[in-house]
Amino acid sequence: MSKSVLIVVTNHDRIAGNKDRPTGVWLSEAAEPYIAFQSAGFKVDIASPKGGNVPIDPNSVENGNDDERFTEVTKILQQTERLGDLVYEGYDAILFAGGHGAMYDFPGNADIQNIMAYFKDDGRIISAVCHGPAAFADAKTKDGKHLVDGIKLTGFTNVEEKAMDLTEEMPFLLQSKLEENGAGFVEGREMEENVVSSGNFVTGQNPASAQGVAEAVINRLK
Repeated sequence: MSKSVLIVVTNHDRIAGNKDRPTGVWLSEAAEPYIAFQSAGFKVDIASPKGGNVPIDPNSVENGNDDERFTEVTKILQQTERLGDLVYEGYDAILFAGGHGAMYDFPGNADIQNIMAYFKDDGRIISAVCHGPAAFADAKTKDGKHLVDGIKLTGFTNVEEKAMDLTEEMPFLLQSKLEENGAGFVEGREMEENVVSSGNFVTGQNPASAQGVAEAVINRLK
């Protein structure tokens, strides 16, 4: 039977307090896994907290990042499923794509937290790239422990955030928050691929890690 994967993307389109600084999903972090999962023969759906149109970070489609292979995903992002409308028990793995928008509408989202608690309890794969692990921030399992307590993982680092000149603009620093929640944060080189697998978690540090995360998830599901 074919495996199925759910990719979750942000609906948030502005860096808070800075109307001139648009954000959203980082296109390759949704598109590269989508293409990889489809190529592996998996069923893939893309959903967002509110459903509907998803903003794409303009920086992710400039400088040659707008790969022609991403056209199908760009179209899907114009009309995503609403996360709360999906039967999440039907998916074998979930992947949270990044982009700075995820820092605003992933943390504390009830649908996201319900899915992750179920997936962790059931031993299903929870994966995330770059700012996607913002979904894990302060999330707890049914027994009240932090979701990532004792889990080795990675995500966009404090050093990388500083390099983007966005440290002050973020609601929190992702690396610091995950460490506070008990995660063993594995910091790789700035903007280079770094994929970490621990338990049923697969995480990638930055955009360069999206393909590697997808491949690690595929290997787990096959």
